[in-house]
Amino acid sequence: MKIGILSRNAKLYSTSRLVETIKARGHEAHVIDVIRCYMNITSHNPGIFFKGQKLEGFDAVIPRIGASITFYGTAVVRQFEMMGVYSVNESVAISRGRDKLRSLQLLARKGVGLPVTGFAHSPDDVEGVIKMVNGAPLVIKLLEGTQGIGVVLAETENAAKSVIEAFLGLKTNILVQEFIKEAGGADIRCFVIGEKVVAAMKRQGAEGDFRSNIHRGGTTELIKLTPEERSTAARAARIMGLNVAGVDILRSNHGPVVMEVNSSPGLRGIETATGKDVAGMIVDFIEKDAKPFNTKTRGQG
Repeated sequence: MKIGILSRNAKLYSTSRLVETIKARGHEAHVIDVIRCYMNITSHNPGIFFKGQKLEGFDAVIPRIGASITFYGTAVVRQFEMMGVYSVNESVAISRGRDKLRSLQLLARKGVGLPVTGFAHSPDDVEGVIKMVNGAPLVIKLLEGTQGIGVVLAETENAAKSVIEAFLGLKTNILVQEFIKEAGGADIRCFVIGEKVVAAMKRQGAEGDFRSNIHRGGTTELIKLTPEERSTAARAARIMGLNVAGVDILRSNHGPVVMEVNSSPGLRGIETATGKDVAGMIVDFIEKDAKPFNTKTRGQG
């Protein structure tokens, strides 16, 4: 098979691991920087060009698209889909997952456990939103934030009002969520491939930090999931339409709650913590599932 990895940096751990694994299985691996792609959008002959060469003959692509290039990156994935190339995660599902508000609304509609979440536009409604999420302490999140950036813990109602009003004054969209104190600054990253949780790790935030992101000094360890946690993670990925996903959940007093569903989960932390060949599992899934024009979410926006 000829497999493209849509990544801006061939030296990243996740990208290099996928290249190494694809080649070890006897397939061709090509790293494609989506920002360097340009497209011919024609009814009967759609094409993608990379560094002056037309990209042809691909059986599958693995999107590794960062949040900052979601719009252009998903356009490239969509173009591959128009050409009949199988994408591990489809353009619609990636866009869906990048919109935090839309993601939570979709998960809530299907009854998936979530932290109590508020969303408002007017500063006049700040007090109502704070009350809705059971008061302070509470978490305020930028809709566009990633890797823990743009996430604030407000420990008092006065602090919460000040931060929320400041963000709204800047015309910035935010979510306000209840603070799950019992999680103790830890979350669980569940790695889902093909609707099954194949690996899981606990991420513990650095001392004094309620955020558990590894990029912010958090640590990882192997963890055993409960059946409910496993089911919640698999359902969340399925609802989002993602074949490969990192589902982040917290252990709350009322069961597992989903914090985020990531369409480009990193491989280093999960492979190091669990000792599992997650890259190999992704390639196994492609070998089994990749077929021309196999696009589940076609026409669903």
